[in-house]
Amino acid sequence: MNSFFERRYVIAGIFIILILTLLARLFYIQIIDKRYLLYAQDNVLRRVYQNPARGPILDRNGKILVQNQPFYDIMVIPKQVKPFDTLEFCKLLGIDKAEFDKRFQKAIKYSPNLSSVFEKQLTPQLYAAFQERLSEFPGFFSSTRYLRTYPDSVAAQFLGYIGEVTDRDIKRSGGYYHPGDFIGVTGVERSYEDVLRGRRGVQNLLVDSRNRPKGSYANGAYDTAAVAGERLISSLDLRIQKLGEKLMHNKVGSIVAIEPSTGEILCYVSSPTYDPNLMVGHDRGNNAAALYKDPYKPFFIRPIQAYYPPGSSFKPLSALIGLQQGIITPETSYDCHGVYWAGNHPVPCFHHEAHGVVNLSGAVAESCNGYFSMVFQRVMDQKGVKNIEPVYNTWRDEVAKFGLGSRLGLDMPSEGRGNLPKSTVYDKMYKGPNWRSSTIVSLAIGQGELEATPLQMANIECVIANHGYYYKPHLIKSIGDKEVIKQDYKEKHEVGIDSQYFEPVIDGMQRVVESGTAASSKIPGIIMCGKTGTAQVHGEDNSVFVAFAPRENPKIAIAVVVENSGQGATWAAPIASFIVEKYLKDSISVRPSGITPEYFMNANRLPDLGNYGEKLKAKPVPKDTLNKMGIDTSDKHETKSASNRKKNKPVQDKELAALTKQEEDE
Repeated sequence: MNSFFERRYVIAGIFIILILTLLARLFYIQIIDKRYLLYAQDNVLRRVYQNPARGPILDRNGKILVQNQPFYDIMVIPKQVKPFDTLEFCKLLGIDKAEFDKRFQKAIKYSPNLSSVFEKQLTPQLYAAFQERLSEFPGFFSSTRYLRTYPDSVAAQFLGYIGEVTDRDIKRSGGYYHPGDFIGVTGVERSYEDVLRGRRGVQNLLVDSRNRPKGSYANGAYDTAAVAGERLISSLDLRIQKLGEKLMHNKVGSIVAIEPSTGEILCYVSSPTYDPNLMVGHDRGNNAAALYKDPYKPFFIRPIQAYYPPGSSFKPLSALIGLQQGIITPETSYDCHGVYWAGNHPVPCFHHEAHGVVNLSGAVAESCNGYFSMVFQRVMDQKGVKNIEPVYNTWRDEVAKFGLGSRLGLDMPSEGRGNLPKSTVYDKMYKGPNWRSSTIVSLAIGQGELEATPLQMANIECVIANHGYYYKPHLIKSIGDKEVIKQDYKEKHEVGIDSQYFEPVIDGMQRVVESGTAASSKIPGIIMCGKTGTAQVHGEDNSVFVAFAPRENPKIAIAVVVENSGQGATWAAPIASFIVEKYLKDSISVRPSGITPEYFMNANRLPDLGNYGEKLKAKPVPKDTLNKMGIDTSDKHETKSASNRKKNKPVQDKELAALTKQEEDE
């Protein structure tokens, strides 16, 4: 009897435990675990991602540099695809059955349950014809995206371009990006990707057993609207940007112009350039491949990646250090006989021209190599010829304060450092501390191992224009309706030179334009202070000119480099003068010298390809970068990992093209 009752309680307890277990499991499935809900919803719900329009980019005066135009992608969810007329589908899209199978397998590999791009960038005309029959192809649907369009076809290296995301981009984004999405690859598009891309929207649609939409799920309660990207107001002035690109047509080089009082970049020309519209649409892969093969490397961003000897444009900086250290005064004179002897090393003036007795301002105006070589040697030898290394390191530190030898922090990827050699470089070159001031005297006139980017050259002019400080150069003035500038761009960066020492240097720079080497580029009614440079390189010299204007309350500082074109006064100075006048007066007057913009626009100064093609030969570009450009890498391109390249190797115009450097910076 007792045994019966005991068994009854045991059996009842087992049933109670089973019931509680089942109830707990049901509670977990229905309340806690969302998987089964999602599985059920996947049978009746389709999540349609709504891609936002990228933010437009405008110039400083509100003129559009880049905007959007809609296009259409055909998306596919492999699991929802049912049998249909494949041949008719292929006919509508203009593809064959083999291509259909290849794309469909790729979609399955990505995910059978998630949508991915099957056919991209349909024109409105083709999409209209396809849309009428879209319901015949279950599992396929359309998605609106936006392509960039460039009304004036300028500032390609400044704006950059967008490309399809790679697997690495998707992984890095934590799932934000999906196959077929676009991302900024270069330029401003890349630097400000987070604000330009906007926020993707999601629309939840109810679908029937044939995958046909039947309206919004829960009346759209769970939908999110797409939010367009923010508008960017750039610091660029479209007027002088267009003029600069015309003046540099059929030339290799760069123009960088900066507003000294803010650090805002006004003009950013890299030549040769390309039409940014070529990097949009179905033909972008072919266009990119052709541009990449161009021996003059239009993808190379010369304002920040090309390294040039600054030449005589460096002389004012050299003089300022001598003044600050008390080695010279404005009245210090030198009797120039056409050649200066640094030990047994001759430093001739241009064409061995004898300038006679010159003081500081006169030496700047006449660009006397002997004067600045003399100043440099006095600086280096002030503690004795054998104690040059600590003195040189001090001199190098003072030069570095002007922004040479390091990145200026531009809001743009792939900025170069230039080359400001350390003393250890000379120890290695001369097998120990066996070098003297005469060994490195070429640095005094901006030659030797010294190299700068055009951006750095223009920044030095900002320092001189401001009498001792600069604001870090930047390209964006505001985001949306708010002026959003990094705090670092608002801070003055002092260079450690007393303001009193700038006047004699500026006097000489004014004389350069008024009556010196750049007199033919004098602008009626505007006092421009400048310095010509004829930088020695392999082949014909580079033509260099730096300047700021007007002298009082300067509004623009500029650096122009025209490769392999001889004297700075011949090509770079006139081009700079046209840019300066256009910016200050919005017109270009008749010059007493007779020079005209049209002459420089039509002139061809492209270096001979016999030597230049080898000098600019690019290293292989990584596949991810080529894929973003739309270039097929399946069997046509061999690439090398950026991690296998030497770190911190300078980006020299004669060695690297832009895309390699962009990949290294990633």
